Amino acid sequence: MPKHGKKYNAADAKVDSSKLYTPKEAMTLVKELAGAKFDETVEVAIRLGVDTRKADQNVRGSISLPHGTGKTVRVAVFAEGEKAREAEAAGADIVGSDDLVKQIQDGELNFDAAIATPNMMAKVGRLGRILGPRGLMPNPKLGTVTMDVEKMVKELKAGRVEYRADRYGICHVPMGKASFEVQDLVENYGALYTELLRVKPSSAKGRYVKSIVVSSTMGPGVKIDPSVTRAFMD
Repeated sequence: MPKHGKKYNAADAKVDSSKLYTPKEAMTLVKELAGAKFDETVEVAIRLGVDTRKADQNVRGSISLPHGTGKTVRVAVFAEGEKAREAEAAGADIVGSDDLVKQIQDGELNFDAAIATPNMMAKVGRLGRILGPRGLMPNPKLGTVTMDVEKMVKELKAGRVEYRADRYGICHVPMGKASFEVQDLVENYGALYTELLRVKPSSAKGRYVKSIVVSSTMGPGVKIDPSVTRAFMD
């Protein structure tokens, strides 16, 4: 077992590990237990009853959280001409074509999310080995290969997050910062949970949501009751 410091152990002692908390109770407790000197990120880990080895059970997508994540997101856009100007006007941090491809090939990756217009994907495809493992590859399923670059730049800047079940069926998604109001964290959680229930694969067998744990960067995990599927602030 990993050893934890006194602060963590003191916080952990305040959590009833046998209890399933309501979303409101859980977020209140997580905020209270976030004792680091920096503004900790609040993350939820939702374990789904899916077999991600089966293509039709890959749970993946993206969603705009109503209150964002509290993180400054640097957005790169692969576009030319009018679409490049549109991206710049929308607030994209880096906009380019061949020059941006070369920059990335030279090892410069100073962005957190990438968008591409469909006609740029032949060029962007050459960056698959670099962008893919970092989760930065534009993807039509996630809405990041699009002609509506203005809308996607604004959504990413405002706090659009990606969810993806890993090989254990767990989705790790940031819900905001410990400095957020409880209601804002709960509403972000509610938006994500509603979305995950909406995209349940029809072939998934047994219980779909197995467990939910929320924690801050340095804090202990708090279990959330998966049976709460609406009225998240009660």
